[in-house]
Amino acid sequence: MARVVILGAGVAGHTAALHAKRLLGKEHEIIVISPNSKYNWIPSNIWVGVGKMSAEQVTFPLAPVYTKKGITFHQALAREIHPEGDTTTNSGFVSVSYTDPARSGEEGKVEYDFLVNATGPKLNFAATPGLGPDGHTVSVCTFGHAIEAAKSLKEVIAVMKSGKRQAIAVGVGHGTCTCEGAAFEYAFNVEHEIRAAGVRDLADITYITNEYELGDFGVGGMIFSQQGFQTSSKMWTESLFRERNIKAILGAHVEKIEPHEVHYELADGTKDVLNFDFAMLLPPFRGVDMKAFDKTGVDITDKLFAPSGFMKVDADYSGKPYEEWLASDWPKTYRNPLYPNIFAVGIAFAPPHQISKPRKSPNGTLIAPSPPRTGMPSGIMGKTAILSIQALIKSGVDADVASASMSDMGAACVASAGSGMKLGSAASMTMYPVVPDYVKYPNTGRSLDDTYGEIGLAGHWIKLLLHYMFIYKAKARFGWFLIPE
Repeated sequence: MARVVILGAGVAGHTAALHAKRLLGKEHEIIVISPNSKYNWIPSNIWVGVGKMSAEQVTFPLAPVYTKKGITFHQALAREIHPEGDTTTNSGFVSVSYTDPARSGEEGKVEYDFLVNATGPKLNFAATPGLGPDGHTVSVCTFGHAIEAAKSLKEVIAVMKSGKRQAIAVGVGHGTCTCEGAAFEYAFNVEHEIRAAGVRDLADITYITNEYELGDFGVGGMIFSQQGFQTSSKMWTESLFRERNIKAILGAHVEKIEPHEVHYELADGTKDVLNFDFAMLLPPFRGVDMKAFDKTGVDITDKLFAPSGFMKVDADYSGKPYEEWLASDWPKTYRNPLYPNIFAVGIAFAPPHQISKPRKSPNGTLIAPSPPRTGMPSGIMGKTAILSIQALIKSGVDADVASASMSDMGAACVASAGSGMKLGSAASMTMYPVVPDYVKYPNTGRSLDDTYGEIGLAGHWIKLLLHYMFIYKAKARFGWFLIPE
């Protein structure tokens, strides 16, 4: 019998856990360790953040699902990985601190034969002074944050209804942030709600981002082929900003946030201040706070993890200059090179480099969108890790394991631009591959047949359908595995 331990119960971890039980069967033990008691379909936090969905619509308790499927669940925070065991055991194990109220304060260790790290990110609000719910801005990164964001937005709309002009700032709060697509979504949902409230003429909405151009989205932009013509995601996105009268500050690193003031530096080295009455700025991500130790207790954290805190996998971390980056630098199996029974998937693995071109200001400030690892790729990675573990259990260390490189993986993204069955809209985009391959596709980096963008009401219907479909899948309802990642 093999014991598979999965750290995290987000898109990657939860997907891995359900497929592990389905593919490996009853004779193998599946354990999930997560500090949270609930699953959160994070893409729909955008709608929670404007008051269009409740927390109950985007979350559900994990324990009943795992009980039904025969998966062991520890509501706990993973603190340390001991891949070689210690002086008392030769088995790898994870040290945990329980967050379950019934076991609060209790420490424990969970042994494993295979480990899947799907912990997701640490929301690094501390990287920018004054950023986040404990500072001067709101967030939609968690459903709890999104609830507070909706309350703040409602208050600002009420002020506008009294006849007072308000300044709205939405975007990213650091030069190395990711998830520009989520900031884009929230900006247009906020604009939609303000317009629906009848006070659009009293709102100055500004989008502030580390993207050098609109439509970059942290993937270096895209080229679309539509009706025989080629257009860029830059032109496509700029037209939407003009249509909705949203201003954009591009290539920005937010240095600090003070009450009603965003202090930022641009890629050209100039500095300025953006005033606001309401601001939702996303934080940069880093890996969760986890240490690693060898059998004798020596700290090997720097061997298992990159300086960013994300876990090293089968990628090229040699630090080549931008001009030498290749699609083949990206991981395929998500196995750790030192400990091949450890996998890191979703946001937990360390990317080898940015996808967008990184820039430094004349002051030496790095302004570089970090690579997005959205729901679709994360789910695919989670399943891929389990397929590899299945092969390793069956055939041993020489087994042919599964692969799913982001340089050979497509992604579909539906970014809401305002909710409503009749008046809503969304920007629907597909790309293949996620990481551009200029060897295979010399001019565009991506297949023109598979990279596409469209804005309209139909996109909103698709976004809403995907919400209910993936909640259904995550609850492991009948036929859940037939729904693609």
